[in-house]
Amino acid sequence: KGGHALNAILLAIIGMIVLALGYRYYSKFVAEKIFNLDPNYKTPAHRYNDGVDFVPTNKFVLWGHHFTSVAGAAPILGPAIALYWGWLPAFLWVILGTVFAAGVHDFGTLAISVRNKGQSIGTIAEKLIGRRGKLLFLFIILTLVLMVNAVFAWVIANLFVSYPASVLPVFIQIPLAVWIGFAVYKRKAKMLVPSLIALAVMYAAAIFAAQYEFLQIDLVKYMGGEDAAGLFGLGTVGTAFMIWIAILMIYVYIASTLPVWMLLQPRDFINSHQLVVGLGILYLGLLFTNPTITAPATNPNPDTSWLPLLFITIACGAISGFHGLVSSGTSAKQLNKETDARFVGYLGAVGEGVLALISILAVATLFSSTDAFTQAYSSFTAANAGGLGNFVEGASILAGGLGIPAHVSVTIVSIIVVSFAATTLDTAVRLMRYIIAEIGTEYNVQPLTKKHVATSVAVLSSAALAILPEGPNGFGSGGYLIWPLFGTSNQLLAGISLLLISIWLKRRGVNYVVTLVPMIFVMFMTLYAMFQQVFFQWIWFGEQASTLLFVLGSIIFVFTAWICLTAIQVFRGKFDDLGKIDDEKIG
Repeated sequence: KGGHALNAILLAIIGMIVLALGYRYYSKFVAEKIFNLDPNYKTPAHRYNDGVDFVPTNKFVLWGHHFTSVAGAAPILGPAIALYWGWLPAFLWVILGTVFAAGVHDFGTLAISVRNKGQSIGTIAEKLIGRRGKLLFLFIILTLVLMVNAVFAWVIANLFVSYPASVLPVFIQIPLAVWIGFAVYKRKAKMLVPSLIALAVMYAAAIFAAQYEFLQIDLVKYMGGEDAAGLFGLGTVGTAFMIWIAILMIYVYIASTLPVWMLLQPRDFINSHQLVVGLGILYLGLLFTNPTITAPATNPNPDTSWLPLLFITIACGAISGFHGLVSSGTSAKQLNKETDARFVGYLGAVGEGVLALISILAVATLFSSTDAFTQAYSSFTAANAGGLGNFVEGASILAGGLGIPAHVSVTIVSIIVVSFAATTLDTAVRLMRYIIAEIGTEYNVQPLTKKHVATSVAVLSSAALAILPEGPNGFGSGGYLIWPLFGTSNQLLAGISLLLISIWLKRRGVNYVVTLVPMIFVMFMTLYAMFQQVFFQWIWFGEQASTLLFVLGSIIFVFTAWICLTAIQVFRGKFDDLGKIDDEKIG
C-alpha cells in the first residue's frame, strides 16, 4: 500500500525547499522579466490616497492583510479531504500548484490591478475582452462572493454554537484592533508590538474561557439547554444560530464600510501572527512528535476518480480564484511600491501552500496504521464528512508534542478558524459592495453606486442565503446547499483571471507562457469537472439531482464558455479597438 516508513519531517522539508526555491527564483524571474515591476511607479494607493480604501501600507502589514483574507478554512479542508486519493497526488498538486499556478495568479492579478487604477479584475475585463465579457465575468464573481459570504457566516455561527469558549477571544480582538489602528495611523506607532500584545490577550482569554464556564458565551445554555423551546418555533440551537448570524451581519456591515486602517488592517495583522504562531506550533510539534506517515501514497481503487476532482477539491493552497478578487479588490489599493507586489502576492500564495502542507501532514500521520486510515477514508463521501474533524484531531496531537493540553488546543484551533473565516467574510462583503456599485454604474442604477445601499444589498442577500433555504443541515443550510458549486466556480474564476493576464501580457508584447500554461491546465480540469457535475449529477435524473445547482451551474458553465470564446477571438487579434492597455505606465 506504500507510505509505511516515510518520515513526515522529510516530506515537510522537501515541500518547504521547493516552495522557498519557487519564491526565490521563479517569482523573481516573473517580477523582473514578465511584469517588469518598477520601484518608482506611483501606485494607486499614493495617487488616490483617500484614507478609506486607498491607503499606502507597509508591505509586511499588507502581506498580513492579504494572507489572512485568502486563508480561510479551505486550505485546511481541501487537502484533508483529498488525502482520500493518497498523500502523493495531494502533496504534488499543493507544492507544484503553489509555485507555478497560485503564485503567478495572485501576483499577476495584483500587478494588473495596480497598473489599472486599483480596479478589480472584473472591471479590467472590459478593456481586455469587451463589455459583454466583463458583465458575464462580474456575474460569476458576484455568485462566488455571495457563496463565500453565506458559507463563512454559516461556519462561524455554527462554531460559536458548538465552541462557546471561542466567542470571548474573538470579540476581544475587535476593540484591540481599533485601538491599534488609531495608535498606528494617528500617533505613528509601530504595529508589531501592540499586535503581539493583542494576540497574547486573545490567547489568555481563550485559555481562561476553556477552563471557566462563566466566560463561555453559550446562547443555548442561556435559553435553557438544547431541549428548551426557542424563538419562532426553532428550538434553542436554531435560535442561537439565528442570533449569531444577525450579530455577524451587523458586524460585517460596519467592518466593511469603515476605513481599512481602522479595523481591517490591524485585525488582519493580528491574525497574520495567529497564522504564523499556529503554523509554528504545528511544524514544531511535527519536529517533537516525529510521526510516520500511515496514509498510503496512492489509493489503488477509489470509488471516485482523482481526475479531475483532485484539482477542485484542493483549491486554496494550490490555486484559488478568490485570491485574485482580494489581490485586485483590496490589496492593490494599499500597495506602497509596485515592487512590493511580489512579496504580497506571490509570498501570500506560498503561505497558503505551507498551510495546506501541514494539513496533509496532520491527517496523514493521525492514524495508527494504513488499515485504520483506509477504514476512516473508505469512500469519497466519508472523506468529505470527516476531513475537518481529522485535521483538528491531527493538529491537536501535533500541538500536544509541545505539551499543550487537548481542550486548550481545540479552543485555539477553533479561534483560528473563526478569525480567518471572519477576515474573509468582511473582505468579501467589501468586495461585493465594489461589484454591486460597478453593476449600478454599468446599468445606470444610481442608488446602487452609494456605499451604504451597496453594502445593505450585499449583507441582506448573504444573510438570506445563509438562513432561508431548508436543507440537509436543518434550518439555515443555504450556504451548504450551494457549496458543491463553490469548488468549480472558484477554480473557473482563477482560470479566467489567468486568461485575462495572458491577454494583457500579449498586448504589451511580453512572453505570456507563464500564465497561459497554468490557465489551460486549470480551465481544462475545471470545465471537465463542472460538465460532469452539471450534466450527470445535478440534472433532474442524476444521482444528486438539484434544480438550484443545475440552474446556477449551467449559467456559470455557459458564461465561462462564452468568455473563453471571446478571449480566443481577442487572442487572434479580432478586437483591436478594446481600449488602451497599461494605461497608467509612468516613467
